[in-house]
Amino acid sequence: MTETVSSPPYRVLARKYRPSDFAGLIGQEAMVRTLTNAIQSGRLAHAFVLTGVRGVGKTTTARIIARALNCIGPDGTGGPTIAPCGQCDNCRAIAEDRHVDVMEMDAASRTGVNDIRELIEGVRYRPTSARFKIYIIDEVHMLSTAAFNALLKTLEEPPEHVKFIFATTEIRKIPITVLSRCQRFDLRRVEIDTLSAHFAAIAEKESARVAPAALAMIARAADGSVRDGLSLLDQAIAHCGGDVTEEQVRDMLGLADRARVFDLLDAVMKGDIANALAQVADQYNAGADPVVILQDMLELTHWLTRLKVAPDQADGAAVGETERVRGREMAQGLSMATLTRAWQMLLKGLNEARSAPSPLQATEMALVRLAYAAELPSPAELIESLRGGQNQPQPPGGGGNPRATAPSGGDGGGYVHAVSQQGAPQGGPVHGPQAALRIVPPPEPAPPPPSGPRSFEEVYKLCDEKREALIATDLMANVHLVKFETGRIEIRLGPRAAQDLPNKLGRLLTEWTGMRWVVTVSSEPGEPTLMEQRLAAEQRRREDAANHPLVQAVLAAFPGASIEKVLDLETEEPAAALTDADVETGDEE
Repeated sequence: MTETVSSPPYRVLARKYRPSDFAGLIGQEAMVRTLTNAIQSGRLAHAFVLTGVRGVGKTTTARIIARALNCIGPDGTGGPTIAPCGQCDNCRAIAEDRHVDVMEMDAASRTGVNDIRELIEGVRYRPTSARFKIYIIDEVHMLSTAAFNALLKTLEEPPEHVKFIFATTEIRKIPITVLSRCQRFDLRRVEIDTLSAHFAAIAEKESARVAPAALAMIARAADGSVRDGLSLLDQAIAHCGGDVTEEQVRDMLGLADRARVFDLLDAVMKGDIANALAQVADQYNAGADPVVILQDMLELTHWLTRLKVAPDQADGAAVGETERVRGREMAQGLSMATLTRAWQMLLKGLNEARSAPSPLQATEMALVRLAYAAELPSPAELIESLRGGQNQPQPPGGGGNPRATAPSGGDGGGYVHAVSQQGAPQGGPVHGPQAALRIVPPPEPAPPPPSGPRSFEEVYKLCDEKREALIATDLMANVHLVKFETGRIEIRLGPRAAQDLPNKLGRLLTEWTGMRWVVTVSSEPGEPTLMEQRLAAEQRRREDAANHPLVQAVLAAFPGASIEKVLDLETEEPAAALTDADVETGDEE
């Protein structure tokens, strides 16, 4: 009887080509150099924290560190090394995830303080067979606050035989008390060129033929993540049967052809909206995602802007022929104002497409808006043309060119109206050489009313209204004004005034008025107090009244009479001006 030998289960590329030593890590030269120097000099930290985006190699690096610290060499006499042998028992057991002294914990599923207590209990025991007992905690930011607090003391003073390695994608969620006790390594996003070369080497080992443009597209879609890129490469090889082309990868990812992206953006910038909508419909029917179409246009707009400010970037080795040739042509034909406005409108359209019930409709509306605004003059150009006395004719309307009747879209500070030479606004498109642009500035806003008191007298009244009796009393009788400005008061304190009056008054005025007030003490003599000013004013009123002929006649008619009170007839009751109670005579009791 013949036995059927089953083939080993398939391992995905992300697991099959996981690095087993530091030499296999790509794009992390700074971290490898630091760890190499630390291991060679024996300056090993007791805790490490590895941070970076998903799939960049945090857990893989933690396992490599564990192997490097526990490797004993093929002959069993080696020490910590930057190049683990991969042959000793420790290296093999760690690689197969079965070493009893290297424990991995997923903090996303074990977040509580009890899980950390269990870990701490095992810290005090020495390793069974390895040189160090190593705890690898993945997604450590998921631990609860109580769990972090329980870990602090052990993390600060661990036994010499224990090492902690933390991995996280959210470094800001880790308490600073934990970060300060760890040596931090930031794993960088891997560059597109490095990813493409790495994927090409793996494709060659897998006997798969992948076009360089397809590799670059996969690397770009990976966004710096090695694991994501290998998963896409694995999918592309399976999708294409081992012969991967750029078109097949584009179909798999739902991307638009790069040349078609240029055609679409060119049509929109020329105002040919009918052609642009037709191209979007063709790409959508071919399987392209409308959101991805806008993302491609955003990426192209960014590339054109970079070429506008730094043309030499088109000569990079990773730049494709389409980006180099057509990119230069479009960048030269578009102004910086047009590109920046296109970026803002596409970005807004992308957000709308992601949340709209129909992404295709939202994408089309975004392109319509961009086409209508693509060739509008900037506010600076309008003002310059008007200052120079030049008329700005509108292009003929109608057809597929929306620029003839396009409104300003809010780019300027005023409103732009199409008017004839007689100045009458036109309701429809403007034709002919007599059309001109007139800028109507928006109405100027009324100046805001003054905020807060405008005199020292009003400061006193405000304190009195706010029922600050002690401060109001001091302002009336014990404070001499030196200088008053809105927001700043200089005073001289009398001997009976509270010494903390300036601070209190400044704080209260700031709170009441909503603007900052500063009250300072000066050595200048200043004005008389408000009480003294009022008494002096009352004395002048009495003297003025005494000099009045009618009052002198009354005083002459009634010997011994005196003036007790002076009233203003304009503001008080006339009947109360002179009463028997207000006139004292020497004859009557």
